[in-house]
Amino acid sequence: MEIDRLKKFLDKNYTIGFIGATTNKEKWGYKKYKELKDQGFKVYPINPKYNEIYGDPCFPDLETLIDRINKKPDLVITIIPPNVTEKVAEKCKILGINKIWMQPGSESQKIIDFCNENSIETVHGVCIVVDALRKM
Repeated sequence: MEIDRLKKFLDKNYTIGFIGATTNKEKWGYKKYKELKDQGFKVYPINPKYNEIYGDPCFPDLETLIDRINKKPDLVITIIPPNVTEKVAEKCKILGINKIWMQPGSESQKIIDFCNENSIETVHGVCIVVDALRKM
């Protein structure tokens, strides 16, 4: 994937919903969330299991995030199983969110096709930290 396309998804002015963030410091959902925060991105954790992650309020779903910050995210990052990412992509369509970054393992061809058919831009099969941030 070309670097210019990746940069389009990594605008520090974006509001980012990070679906699958976790408090477990051994999991990628914590490590990637923390790295984005530490690099200055405006990222919000979304996971119905937690009230707080890395000192930030955690939101149970996209609708609650939008309601609380009074703005829809410019980008949604998923680090969840593909069957859950499918539901997220459908919700993004309904909410008018048109950029999804699917961390490796959270994508499927079904989701990619759905996004293409519904004018949702995607990045998939590329780690936001290892393959993008660290190479820019």
